[in-house]
Formats: sequence, C-alpha cells, structure tokens
Amino acid sequence: MASGFGLGRGLESLIPRAAEGTPTLEIPIDRVVRNPHQPRSHFDEAELAQLAASVQAHGVLQPIVVRAAANGGYELIAGERRLRAARLAGLTRIPAVLRDATGGTLLELAMVENLQRSDLNAIDQANGYRELINRFGLSHEAVARQVGKSRVAISNSLRLLDLAPETQQAITDGRLTEGHGRALAALTVPDLQRAAMDLVIERHLSVRQTEELVRRRRSRRAGTDRRAVSGDLEAMEAELRRALGTKVGIVRTRSGGRLLIDFYSDEELERLHALITRGAAAESEASVR
Repeated sequence: MASGFGLGRGLESLIPRAAEGTPTLEIPIDRVVRNPHQPRSHFDEAELAQLAASVQAHGVLQPIVVRAAANGGYELIAGERRLRAARLAGLTRIPAVLRDATGGTLLELAMVENLQRSDLNAIDQANGYRELINRFGLSHEAVARQVGKSRVAISNSLRLLDLAPETQQAITDGRLTEGHGRALAALTVPDLQRAAMDLVIERHLSVRQTEELVRRRRSRRAGTDRRAVSGDLEAMEAELRRALGTKVGIVRTRSGGRLLIDFYSDEELERLHALITRGAAAESEASVR
C-alpha cells in the first residue's frame, strides 16, 4: 500500500505480510486490548458504521497487527479502525499478524499506519509527533525523517498544541482546519484567541480571512499597549516635575531612553544636583541598613 501523504516508507516495510511467509492468525476479538501509544483519539462514528457494514459483507480483508501481552492476550499495534469495525459487525474472531514489537517500534508502527489515513485530524497527528519527541528524545528533524515529512511541517504541526483547548477541540471536530489553527496561534492571549475563533466559525471565514482578522486584532492590541506605555510616561514626567521643580522630559529609544532635565542658571543646576545626590545617598544608606 503506497502512501498518498508523503511518507518515505509504507506499512509493508514495517509489517511482514502473510504472502511473505508471515502466518495470519485468527484470534478472539475480546482478547485484544488497545495500543496505549495510539495517536488517534477521535474516530468518526459514521465512517466506522460504513466499515462495519463492509466487514459484515466481506470480512476483514487486511489483518490487524498485534503483539503478545503478558496476560495471554494481545496488544494492538496497528489496525484499530478495523478492530472497532469488526466489533461493531459482531465478529468474535479477527485475522491478525503477530509481531514482536516494543518501545519505539510499537509506537512507530501505530503512527505510520495512522499517518497514511486522511481522516487523522491535525491535533491527533501533532500529539503523535509530540509523543515521539517526549518519549524517545527525538528532534523535529528525526521525527520528520521517520514519517517522511519536512522538519517545517513537523514544527508547524506541533504549534497547534499551543492553541487554547477550545481551539484545539474545534480542529478535532472539523469546525476549523489546521490552516485556521496556525493563523489563530498568533493570538497568544487565550481570551483573544477564543473570541477570534468564535468569529471565524460564526462567519465561516477562510484561512486568508482569518489571517487578516488576526493581523488586525494584533495591531489593535499593540496600539492599546503603546497608549498605555505613553500614559505611564506622562505620569512619570509629571511626578518628576513636581519633585524637581523644573521641566522634565522622558524620551524612549530602541535601547532604552533618556531623561531630560531643564535648568536655567548655575544656581538651579546646583539645586538639582543637591536634590538628586541627596536622594541617591539616602537610597544607598537604606539599602545598607
């Protein structure tokens, strides 16, 4: 089975097929337990029902892949959709290929099978990548090599996990696309992101329209922040004028700023010098105490 999603290798390279000398077993369905490393968390009920109807009519055409479990049962490696559909169809036994897989191999097999299916939602996919990174210490580049995608694609996918939970759920439910999610990720304040998400869903905005909405909202917020800083500086200038008894200006620069204090005679300079140095000396004594 060749992948249509840019994978560097198909499932055949990882799972021996019966035609290649690996026997297919018929095992009891009730002895198969779920793979704890399964990256997929959402299964479309309508699609499962369709697959179950096909299983009732034609049987399970492709065996699931399992490994032996400690309790005498089997742990699923790949094929959870087929297993669920077989249970819905009322089957008591299912064809399976038995593999000796542990650790990274187990997770990789589950991920490769799922990544070859178009219905794996973007959040489950990102969680699968994060599982590989956290559990096995892989870099983004290493994950990209394993699944046959670019490093940038992996990094963009992982960014979705920084979204607010409500936004992630909207992607999982299909109300938003991955592209919408990447656009909304630029709004890092959760309340702002949720408000923008609601508007995108309500108005059925495209990804490009969402990007423009986010740009406007970020610009508006930046303007609000600048006005707040400007107001703070004006208040500081007023306090300094009252304390020093002369005109004071605060000028912001890229690296910091300048404090400008006006004086109009040598006597006034000496007065300002005395005020400032006395204040500095008092602060120094207080810090020593």
